[in-house]
Amino acid sequence: MIGKVLRGTNVARLIWYLYGPGRHEEHTDPHIVAGWREPDEIEPPRRADGSRDFRKLTGLLRQPHAALGSRGLARPVWHCPVRTAPGDKMLSDAEWAQVAADIMHRTGLAPHGQEDEAVRWVAIRHGDDHIHIVAMLARQDGTRPRFWNDYYRLGEACQAAEERYGLARTPPRDSTAARRPTRAETEKAARQGRPEPARVTLRRAVAEAAAGAGTEADFFARLAGSGIEMRFRYSQRSPGQVTGYAVALPGEQARDGGLVWFGGGKLAPDLTLPALRRRWQDASPSARRPVTWAERDAIWKTAADTAAQASEQIRILAAADPAAAHDAAWAAADTLHAAAAVLGSRVVGQAAACYDRAARAPYRRLPVRSRHGDQLRRAGRLISAAAHVGGDPSLGQIALITRLAALADSVSALRDTQGRVAQAAAARTAASHLRSAASTRPTRDPRRRQTAARLAAAAFPARSQPNAGPAVGEPVSVPAGSHHVPVRRSGQPRARNPG
Repeated sequence: MIGKVLRGTNVARLIWYLYGPGRHEEHTDPHIVAGWREPDEIEPPRRADGSRDFRKLTGLLRQPHAALGSRGLARPVWHCPVRTAPGDKMLSDAEWAQVAADIMHRTGLAPHGQEDEAVRWVAIRHGDDHIHIVAMLARQDGTRPRFWNDYYRLGEACQAAEERYGLARTPPRDSTAARRPTRAETEKAARQGRPEPARVTLRRAVAEAAAGAGTEADFFARLAGSGIEMRFRYSQRSPGQVTGYAVALPGEQARDGGLVWFGGGKLAPDLTLPALRRRWQDASPSARRPVTWAERDAIWKTAADTAAQASEQIRILAAADPAAAHDAAWAAADTLHAAAAVLGSRVVGQAAACYDRAARAPYRRLPVRSRHGDQLRRAGRLISAAAHVGGDPSLGQIALITRLAALADSVSALRDTQGRVAQAAAARTAASHLRSAASTRPTRDPRRRQTAARLAAAAFPARSQPNAGPAVGEPVSVPAGSHHVPVRRSGQPRARNPG
C-alpha cells in the first residue's frame, strides 16, 4: 500500500475533480467512505439534473480555516491518495474507512476521540484500489494542527494496513530511495520527445561527475564541461562560502521562462554538497587525460581486484559488524557510475541506477570512512581517467563487471541481514543487470582491427572511386615481401599453371 501527501489551496476544486469522471474516464461511482462525520451526513446530494451539489460539503470543510483568519496556513488543503498494490485483494468500503481513520490518527490530524476538536476531513473512493483523503489544516477548536513528519506516519499506517489485511508489503520510508519524477515532469518529457525526465538525466550526470572527481573544483569543472547549467548557493554569514549547488538542463524552461533548477538534495539524498564533500576527503585531483592501452588494462585489473576485495570484506562484516560495511557499500556506487560513463553501456547504467538505493544508509546518515570504501572511490576515479580510450569491450572490462556483480550480491546479503528488503532487492536487480552486461561477448581487440586496417590501406591504396576494385585485367600492385594472391573475378579466365 502506497500513500503520498500533497498540499493545495482550493478544496472546492479538488472535491469537484474527485467526483468527476477523471482525465481518462477512470473515476467510477465516487462516494465518501469515511470522514469527521458519518458518510451519509456529508455525502454531496444530487440535483434534479443528476449533478452533485458540493456547496454544503465544501462550506463545512472551510469553516475552521476561515475562523483562523490571518493565522491560517497559506496552503491549508491536505490531500493524501492511498493505493493498494496490483494483485492485492479489493478492500471493502468499511476496510477503507478503517485505513483512512488510522491514517488521520497516526498523523495527528484527527486523533481518535477528538472528532469535534480535530480537523475536518473526508475519504472519497472512486476506484477499486484507492481512496483520496482530503482535510483542511485547521482544527475545529480554533488552533493549528500539529502534523510534523506526516509523511513517515503515513508510511507506518500503510504498513499496519498491509499486516492487518494481508496485502503486499512495501519497504519502509527510510530516505534511501531517490526522488521519482513527478507526473508533470514525465508528461513534459513525453511532449518534448525526450526519453526520460530532466530529473533523471541530471541525476545520472551529477552521479557520474561525482564518481570521477577527486575534489570539489574538479566536480564542478566536470559538470560545466558536460554542458549542464549550474549555479551556486552561498552562505548568508560568509558570502564567499559555497553551501550548495543546483543544476538544470539547457532549454528546460519553467512557466516563468527561466530554467528548471534541481538542487543536489532534490536529485538524490547523497548528492548534496556536504555528502559529496565527504567523498573527497584526502583525495587528489583526477584529471581526464588520454591513457595508453597498457595503462587502461592496468586500470581495469586494479578496479576488478579492488571490487573483489571489497566484496569479500562486506561478506565478512555482514555477520560480524554490519555497520562497518556501510562505507564500502556506499563507495561501490561511485565505481559503478564511473564504469557506466566510460563504457557507455546502457545496461551498466541501469545497474548503477538500481544499485544507488542499496548503497545509501537510512535517513540520510553518512557512514564512517573505511579503507575499502576509499579504495573503491579511488578505483572509480581511475576508471574515469580512462574515458578517452574507447573501443570494444576487453577482457579486463568484462572481469570488472563480473566482480561488480559479485559485489552487488554481497551488498544484497548485507541488506538482507539488516532487514532492509527494498535495498536488498535493489542490489539483486543491479547484480542481474551486471551479469547481463558481462555475458556480452567481447569483440576483437580494436588495436588489431586498426593494425589490419593500416596494412590493408598500405596493400591496397585508395582509388578515385570509393570501394572500387581494380578493373578487369588491370594488374594489382603487391608490396614487396608480401604473399598476396589476387582473387579471380567473375568472367576472368582461370590462370594456367606454368608448370
